[in-house]
Amino acid sequence: MLLRPRIGHLKLCSALFLMVLLFVSSFQAQTKKSTDKKQAAGKKSEKTAKDAKKDSASAKKEKLSAKDKEKTKQAELKEKESADKNKNRQADAKKDSNKEKGSKKESKKELEIRRAEEARRRVEDLEQRRAEEIRRQAILAEKRRREQAAREARERAIAFERELRTETVANIAKDDTEGEDLQIRRAAISALGSHAGTIVVMEAQTGKILTVVNQDWAVRNSYRPCSTIKLVTGVAGLNENLIDRNDGSINNFRMNLDDALAFSNNVYFQKVGVNIGNTKIISYARALGLGEPTGANYDGEAAGKLPYNNSNRLIYSHGDDFEVSPLQLAVMVSAISNGGKVVVPQVARSRNEQANFRGFMRRQVNLPMQNVTGVIPGMVGAASYGTARRGVDAAMGVAGKTGSCIGKGSWLGLFASVAPIQNPKYSVVVITRGQAERGKYAAAVAGKVYQALQPRLQENRGGQNLALTPFRITPKPQTNAKNPIVSDEEDEENSVEDAEIEAGGDTAEPVKKALVPKKETSISQPLRNPAVKKLEKPVNEFPPVVIKVRKRAEETTRPRIVGNK
Repeated sequence: MLLRPRIGHLKLCSALFLMVLLFVSSFQAQTKKSTDKKQAAGKKSEKTAKDAKKDSASAKKEKLSAKDKEKTKQAELKEKESADKNKNRQADAKKDSNKEKGSKKESKKELEIRRAEEARRRVEDLEQRRAEEIRRQAILAEKRRREQAAREARERAIAFERELRTETVANIAKDDTEGEDLQIRRAAISALGSHAGTIVVMEAQTGKILTVVNQDWAVRNSYRPCSTIKLVTGVAGLNENLIDRNDGSINNFRMNLDDALAFSNNVYFQKVGVNIGNTKIISYARALGLGEPTGANYDGEAAGKLPYNNSNRLIYSHGDDFEVSPLQLAVMVSAISNGGKVVVPQVARSRNEQANFRGFMRRQVNLPMQNVTGVIPGMVGAASYGTARRGVDAAMGVAGKTGSCIGKGSWLGLFASVAPIQNPKYSVVVITRGQAERGKYAAAVAGKVYQALQPRLQENRGGQNLALTPFRITPKPQTNAKNPIVSDEEDEENSVEDAEIEAGGDTAEPVKKALVPKKETSISQPLRNPAVKKLEKPVNEFPPVVIKVRKRAEETTRPRIVGNK
């Protein structure tokens, strides 16, 4: 009983299982059938769609109008154009790539060129630096050479100066002092001091030599006269009527003769001398005692030199090609101041000569005396306000002419003078040599000599005027303050006027046209026989000369010297 229910349940379960199994199989069959149907329907629909698509395409093709065909053609053309463009782009890209490759090759070549250029520049810079270094070394070497040359030149100059002073001392020690005034000689040697030079002190009226310091230089040597030659040019200009005798003026020049002598103006005398000419200036120089021995009783006297065949204008202002001895200068300034007597310098060596000495005259200057003495006011001006004013005491009646130039291998300082000009007694000539020497320093040496002679000068003022030339000195107020006067005192060879001439400011031809003499009165007559004759009495052949002295520039009146006939 118990088993039956179990069997009944089993049967029930089996029946249920069969039912489920049947249901599942029928469901699967149905599902498979539906799937097959669906697949078949899908294939059919797909086929139908394809057919429809074909039909629609054919329909579309059939429905295309001519416009659509044209559009299609245009589209095709565009596609073709775009394809062509793509091809062109590719070709361009290829060209660009080729260009890039070429540019790379070119840039590489340029780089090589640039590197080569830079290398060349570096080489050039190196060579330039080497050249600059060579130039710098050359400049340094040249500088050292010049410094060495300058040192050697200074040493030579010092040695030359020392040699000149040594020679001066040695010559003075060898001088023959017999018959000299030893007091004046000591004063002259003291005045010369450390200068290398020579001094001549002579009586202007008789030619008696009181002393000659350094006789070898004074007697046996000759020197360029420098600006002392202006005395010869001045006398010649007056005698040739190129210089106005009343006021000393020349055409187209601001100075007169007095100031030109006092300040040693070069151009004034060059203008005058160019119109005189070489031949005549030599004649005037000989007339005043230059170019021949003086006849002094010394051995081996130098004759000097005259500038034959030289037309250089410097012969009239600087004494180019002239050579004079100190004795000749003493004779010249004596002849200008003593009435035109060209005396013969003599030393009275014996007691008898000293006691009876009357002097000797070679000849009388064959010129009107107003032309000879016309340079005296300028000589006084040189001592009172001109180039010699710091060296001499104008109150002592000193009249002279300075000179500064280069000669004998060094600078020369000259001063040729007489005193007192109111009653000429002494001629003092100084020539100094050395790199620092100038005429004003030679004048200072002469000034010391005159200081030593001062007692004798004062004694002579009350005595007889041997030349019978009465001088009177009167002051003259300033009349030309607007035109300053240029002095050549510091360096007579290099004045402002000289620079103007060298630059072409003046020429010889215009000067000749400007200076036309009114009447020529040259020394056409031959000179007298140069035989020495004894001087028995003074000669009076020229009228009085009035010297008007002007005061110094810093005072209320400026000095101005004017010679009157």
